[in-house]
Formats: sequence, C-alpha cells, structure tokens
Amino acid sequence: MVSECSQRYRGTNGVPRETKETPMANANDGDWWFCLKHMKVEHGPGCPDKDRMGPYSSQADAASALTTARQRNERWDEEDREAR
Repeated sequence: MVSECSQRYRGTNGVPRETKETPMANANDGDWWFCLKHMKVEHGPGCPDKDRMGPYSSQADAASALTTARQRNERWDEEDREAR
C-alpha cells in the first residue's frame, strides 16, 4: 500500500516515478528515512519530517532505526544509572 504522503511521487502502477522535483534516487545517496506513521522505510520525499526518523545513509540503517534508538536509549539509561 502506498502512503498518502508519497502518493504524488508515484505513477499509476505504484512505482516511484522520476519528476523534476524528485529525481529517482541512488540507493546509497543518504536520503533514507523511517516513517513512524506508516512504520516503513522511505527514500527521498515522503511523509512530513515530524513523522520520520533520519535521514540515514542507507536503506538498511533506516530499516533498523527503531532498534538503533532502543539500543541508544538503553545505553544512555545505563550510563545515567552508573553516574548516580
């Protein structure tokens, strides 16, 4: 399912289309996001930034955004406990 946020950048077949505003992105161009509203990875323009985590340098990094955030939070919580 295509999100309403990115629908305008897709052709009638649901495949991303190249436009003057949104050229087809290179898979490693560093413009990857994780959408918290739709719980999926987005590349380039998509949902509003307020609903996304990123940008990330790769699709894999964006896909693991929630895991990375959880691990960082756990590490920071442990550091806080040790500082007391």
